[in-house]
Amino acid sequence: MSVTVPREAAPSIHIERARFAFAGRRLFDDLSLNLPAGRTTCLLGPSGVGKTSLLRLIAGLLPPEPPTRINAADGKPLTGRVAWMAQTDLLMPWLDALGNVLIGYRLRSDAAALAAAQARALDLLARTGLAGRERDLPATLSGGMRQRVALARTLVEERPVVLMDEPFGQLDAITRLSLQDLAARMLAGRTVLLVTHDPLEAARLGHRVHVMAGAPASVGSPLEPSSDPPRDATSTDTLAIQAELMRRLADAHAFAVPA
Repeated sequence: MSVTVPREAAPSIHIERARFAFAGRRLFDDLSLNLPAGRTTCLLGPSGVGKTSLLRLIAGLLPPEPPTRINAADGKPLTGRVAWMAQTDLLMPWLDALGNVLIGYRLRSDAAALAAAQARALDLLARTGLAGRERDLPATLSGGMRQRVALARTLVEERPVVLMDEPFGQLDAITRLSLQDLAARMLAGRTVLLVTHDPLEAARLGHRVHVMAGAPASVGSPLEPSSDPPRDATSTDTLAIQAELMRRLADAHAFAVPA
């Protein structure tokens, strides 16, 4: 059984005049960013510039500072419509791989939804290369395997808005390409913000790619590839996008916030 695009239409999201400080340092001030509906936006930038903090603000995991405004264009609250994948896998050590994929359904105590999600979860574990490891505890899995469980947990939720922070960072090069392809197909039609340090990953997956830089940080003008993701990692067009992103990142590092 395949994971399907959610029936709820994915909204565009508008971040306006966002402000946030951490440990006494202003990460960003008056930052604006639009996430187009049903498209994947990739965000790159130097370490420590505030990418993860911005993701967490959008997810509702950090309290916004006035005058920050984060709104869906359809006027509905984002609460309950966002799937979040953090840099760390956040697996529960006492649950097996399948239990971790389904933990959201268990916490919501919806037996019918849990039963319906079981087949999707098993399919996702198989498609992420974890067939036969469904009953394994996290302590028996490698870092890359744990990250694949976390990816399956994110995808099984079928939310219209998906926020991902370095979702493929622990994977080897070939597995990374394969799971980028899988995620691009399964997230088609959703509103996605993906933070990455990998320009090639952004060149392959983004409908729109921004570089975040400065102190306080701002988001640069978008680079918008003409073809749909996932793009061939070895094509001339993809490599040209990667090269342009490398140029923009080199410029950003001239003003980088220390990690």
